Order: sequence, then C-alpha cells, then structure tokens
Amino acid sequence: MKFYKNKNVLITGHTGFKGSWLSVILDKFGANVFGYSLAPPTNPNLFELIAIEKDINSFIGDIRDLNNLKNIVSEVDPEIIIHMAAQPLVRESYNNPVYTFETNVMGTVNILECLKDLNVKSFLNVTTDKVYENKEWFWSYRENENLCGQDPYSNSKSCSELVTFSYKNSFFDEEDEISISTARSGNVIGGGDFSKDRIIPDCVKAAENNDIINVRNPNSIRPYQHVLECLSGYLTLIEKQYNDTSFSGSYNFGPNESDAIATGDLVSLFCDKWGDNQSWTTERNDSSDNLHEANYLKLDCSKAKSTLGWYPKWDIEIAIEKVVEWSKLYTNNGDIINCINDQIDEYFFD
Repeated sequence: MKFYKNKNVLITGHTGFKGSWLSVILDKFGANVFGYSLAPPTNPNLFELIAIEKDINSFIGDIRDLNNLKNIVSEVDPEIIIHMAAQPLVRESYNNPVYTFETNVMGTVNILECLKDLNVKSFLNVTTDKVYENKEWFWSYRENENLCGQDPYSNSKSCSELVTFSYKNSFFDEEDEISISTARSGNVIGGGDFSKDRIIPDCVKAAENNDIINVRNPNSIRPYQHVLECLSGYLTLIEKQYNDTSFSGSYNFGPNESDAIATGDLVSLFCDKWGDNQSWTTERNDSSDNLHEANYLKLDCSKAKSTLGWYPKWDIEIAIEKVVEWSKLYTNNGDIINCINDQIDEYFFD
C-alpha cells in the first residue's frame, strides 16, 4: 500500500474498535496518522491494549464541538479524512436518542464544515448497512435503495448519509477536486471488540467465564464480516477517488451472499472454533428484548466489486477463527499486538 506512505490521514473515532484497527493498518502503511475522538468507550479497550497512541498523533475531543474540531483539523491539515466518530450501538440509541442524533448527525455536519477550509483530496463518511429502509425482504440492498433506518441509531446514520449528499452538492464542485463518499459496511467482527450488546463480544465474554451464551435473535440474518474486510474496502475507495473524483459515491462493503448467515449459525460456528464444550441458548429475560431489531438484512456489493475491484477475502469461518485466535490470546495474556500485526500482514500481503 505505497499510496498511503507519508500522507496525512485524519481518522475521527480512532479510539473505537474499528478506528484502532485502522490506525494500526495506516501506521504500517507509512501514513502520518492523526486521530480525533472521545476517550476509548469501554474498559478494557483495544486502543489502550495495543498502545497504538504512541505511534500516531491522538487528539481527544468531542465531534460535537465544532470550534475545537476546526482548530485540530486545521492544525493537522489532512489530505485524507475518514469519518468514523459515532454512537454506534442500536440498543444504546433507544436509551440515549438525543445524544445519538447529536453525535451521528451534527458530528457529520461539523466534520463537513471543516472541509470548506481545507485542501482535502479524499473524504469518506463511514455509516452502516442499517441505513436502508428495511423491508425484511430476501433480496440484498443496493446503493440506490431508499434510506430510512427505523431505530434511532440506524435513522441517525441515514441522516448522516443525507447530510453528506447535501454538503457534497451544495458546497463543493468539480473545481474543488475533492472526492466525498459514504461507505455502508456489514456487521463487523474481530479481535478486541468489547462493546456491549454485540453478539461476538457477548460470546467471548461468556466463553471466558465458562457460561452459556445467550442469543436474543438466533434467526436474524446479518452480513457478518471480519473488520479487515470493510477496512480494506474503505482504503481501496479512498485511494481510487484521491486522484479521480468519478469514483466518489456510496458503496456497500459486505461479505459474499453465502456469508450472510443467521445469528444462531454464527454463534454455533463460534462455539465450534472455541471448543471447551461451549454452547448457547435463547433464554429471553430482558424487557429490552422487545425493542425492534431487523430480522433480515443483506448487502449487494456488486458496485464495489465492479467499480473498485474490491472483493471479500476471508469467509465467515476464517473470520471467526481470527476472532477466536485473538480472544484466546487476550484471555491467556498472550501477545495480542503481534496477533493483530500478523492478521493484517496475512490479509493484505499474503
């Protein structure tokens, strides 16, 4: 990835799960990595466990604070911005809808406001597969489908997409030579995710404690993918549009259709890879289980494949193997930093 060498890259949300992985990748590629984010959202968290802060330029701040954000971004003067700062949890968005909309919508407005005064060449707003108006149908969603997420998180990300479209067409033109895109990725899994109310972190926590895994919706279909899959898609798009604005637009980055599987099948695969007679159940003892969650969601990634030449590399079985490999090292105080570097090298260079 010679393209990224010595380029100034700003990541918002760099202290999160995906942001930490992306920071490691870009550092390995020789980029000058800058991050703007709140402090890590969980304890423990991947950002601190792998000590990536010593290798990048980290700024702690709130994406809702426009003045502070403008000052930092102006100081960094990035060529590339990857916007990932967000309140990323569906169930948390029911508890804190105002904060979710403030962060996910106005946070996007704020970072786009910063673009007006910069010489950024390539901007990417990372959203989610949940931006689509989910009709619970069998077919995979394409980039031209209606945007209208139902829950506060999904809807705020739909709004974030619309904000990006509005700014792109209202304040920038071809003479600005800036590419602005959005990326909608599937349900991301990988080593080092400690978020609450996510299936793989719940699986790992139960396995570490020798508990039975409790699965809320075992029959829900999701486009599960390893974190390196979507990150490779983001990096491919950013490079393509850097010198050619015709590549800018909205893109799905998800697994092949055969890897969009039921959550129960995903957990069974995890139990098989973990071993130790790990098992799961579907006991429902939480009133919050009545909150709406989509039962069926798949992504059509034909556009990314045909336009960018991007394809998924690891199927769901390999993805789970990589999660278990990292998680068992973490549980046994192994070398998790070396594991992440090895997985990145294997994905990008083998």
